[in-house]
Amino acid sequence: MDEILVPIFVCGTLFVGMPWVILHYITKWKQAPKITNEDEKLLDELYSLARRLEDRLGTVERIVAADHPDWRSGMPLAEPTTPYDPTRRN
Repeated sequence: MDEILVPIFVCGTLFVGMPWVILHYITKWKQAPKITNEDEKLLDELYSLARRLEDRLGTVERIVAADHPDWRSGMPLAEPTTPYDPTRRN
């Protein structure tokens, strides 16, 4: 009896179970919310704002470094970095 049930179970899993799982997740993927034009515009504005803030922070760091060259080493959470370079991109 087991010799009959095992192939039936394997075939059922392959031909019914696997397609059901694949189709289920395809359906979920298609129902997932998409990014709207408003969302894209907001992301662009936030990116632009982040870039401007990064440039301002770099300017402040250069001014402070000019007045106090070792200011960064006195900070408790200071990261060892090179001087600010506005052309450098991460």
